Amino acid sequence: MNIGLYFGTFNPIHIGHLIISNYMADYTDLDQVWLVVSPQNPLKKKSSLLEDYHRLAIVKVAIDDNMKLRASDIEFNMPRPSYTSDTLAYIKEKHPENHFHLIMGEDNLRTFHKWKNFENILENHKIYVYPRVLTIQEEKEVEEIGYLPENELQKHDNVVLCDDAPIMKVSSSFIRQAIKDGNDVRYLLTDPVHKYVEEMNFYR
Repeated sequence: MNIGLYFGTFNPIHIGHLIISNYMADYTDLDQVWLVVSPQNPLKKKSSLLEDYHRLAIVKVAIDDNMKLRASDIEFNMPRPSYTSDTLAYIKEKHPENHFHLIMGEDNLRTFHKWKNFENILENHKIYVYPRVLTIQEEKEVEEIGYLPENELQKHDNVVLCDDAPIMKVSSSFIRQAIKDGNDVRYLLTDPVHKYVEEMNFYR
């Protein structure tokens, strides 16, 4: 099968993550999308970051009824920090029957040339790229020169631009702060995730 790997801390997973995941599974040639939960860096403890197993559990709750989506803890037992190139090699060793590819936002593609072994990744894996809202700096560039400078990597044969994917302006940090402030986030999370977060009293 062709598997798309969607990496994230998912702290918590929200409708934006799920819409992108479902789009990639339904509207591209990917057979499944695996949501790879990034483990906490032991050298960079963050009080707002839930334990690895809690974030994995929330992802599983969120996608339980979708056979095209799967939660993965593949990086939990890998050396940290875990580099994507190492994860790809490891997951291919564990599941040699599948072909693995990456899913990332357009912003990540712009810095992809800084990733470890990025040329090897590009040579052996497709990268499915979804659009996202421009940063303030990028909006200024557009205002000044009339367009956003082109990213040369977009022309690579293994880069698949999914320009019609929904653009979501929602973030986990916004949701965490909203919960902390006692605001209603029920429409930013699926019902099972909202119930789980409420019952566990997370982010308060």
